[in-house]
Amino acid sequence: MKMFDIVLLLGLPASGKSEIRRLMASMSDQELEKDFHIGKTIDMDDFPYVFIMRKIDESLENINQPRLFYFSDEKPFIDPRDWLTLVHLLNEDYRDLKQKSMFKDELPSHFVMRRIDMAGQKVGIQPRLQKLRKDILDQISKSIEKDAEDLLEEKYKTYPETFEGKTIMIEFARGGSDGSKMPLDFPFGYAHSLAQLDDDILRKSVIFYNWVTPAESRRKNSERANPDDPGSILHHGVPIEVMLKEYGTDDIFWLEKISEKSNTVTVIKDSKKFMIPLGIFDNGSDRTTFLRSDPDLWDKNKVKEIKQALKSTFDLLFQIQKS
Repeated sequence: MKMFDIVLLLGLPASGKSEIRRLMASMSDQELEKDFHIGKTIDMDDFPYVFIMRKIDESLENINQPRLFYFSDEKPFIDPRDWLTLVHLLNEDYRDLKQKSMFKDELPSHFVMRRIDMAGQKVGIQPRLQKLRKDILDQISKSIEKDAEDLLEEKYKTYPETFEGKTIMIEFARGGSDGSKMPLDFPFGYAHSLAQLDDDILRKSVIFYNWVTPAESRRKNSERANPDDPGSILHHGVPIEVMLKEYGTDDIFWLEKISEKSNTVTVIKDSKKFMIPLGIFDNGSDRTTFLRSDPDLWDKNKVKEIKQALKSTFDLLFQIQKS
């Protein structure tokens, strides 16, 4: 093995995950492989689905219909099992990627809404969108059509001719309420979301965990939020109530502590057990915010420093995976 097949890029919101992806996108294939054991990256993220769910609710509210996913624009999920709905959407994206599957004969908005309903069913949530009246569904379809088109366009353009020399980066954030004790209640935290991932992902993955404190996560989230660009991976903001109730803590260190092998997270799914290598990148001193700016403006010394720190974490992960 020369490079990672799949890297699960985890960490609280605004911890620097997307900035790290941005840095990697600026590197040559040779540098990524030599210093980070990373192939040419194929990126996956659950945020675009979160964004579309919120837009669906806004559309419903605009025509005086009950929301389906969130209590309000500033509040958490109505049904917290939707954290797992998002995992199953990532699973489907992964399978589609491997098979190079593309939708046909359907509006992008209808296709994405149907996928959301199907993913929810896998965690016990009855279909919500497909039960709406046709006129309401048509109204929603119009409101999210452009976003659904963009989502699918981004998804399909990542399909490679071959997976040789590629590394799939899957980014998501999970957590629980501020002050929660471990283990976090179902379905919150990484324990429950990791256990919903496809077996093939779990077999091939390592976890790169980008650490900041919850307080620092909230600070950086407020700093990055751009109300004029709410769908942006780099500039979206998470509502403060969500930050406190769903990202007030997380369980990655607890999962490492109880794992059967050091420097891993043990995931038990059905009757199968997966020992996923875990590398923790300390971003408490905020090494990544500058990466949001134009790459031509990046401080060369800061770039050198973060590359060295990233290399240490990825080297450790590589050694854990080989052992």
